[in-house]
Amino acid sequence: MGVQVYFVGAGPGDPELLTIKAKNIIERADVIVYADSLINPEVCSFARKEAELYRSASLTLEEITGIILSAVKQGKVVARLQSGDPSIYGAIQEQMVELDDKGIEYEIVP
Repeated sequence: MGVQVYFVGAGPGDPELLTIKAKNIIERADVIVYADSLINPEVCSFARKEAELYRSASLTLEEITGIILSAVKQGKVVARLQSGDPSIYGAIQEQMVELDDKGIEYEIVP
């Protein structure tokens, strides 16, 4: 089926500083999980009206992982927005381990 989960860097907060690839993924994602305590909500303005948006500041790791796994089972594309560059500053290791354990492909997008 290909990649369904993307860990997307939301940059320093200005939506105009997103990479083109990050913006494209946000625009086509079915589900967006974002760290609302760290990410400018304007970054989500690129989402489709039908996209499901989840604020993750008050969610546990298990709840976040549950949202992602449920969406993948339904064949949906998930954008997990992280502040900055997720491969450097993002706390995504625990989520990646869970996806690895389930055999779910993901991609990290700065």
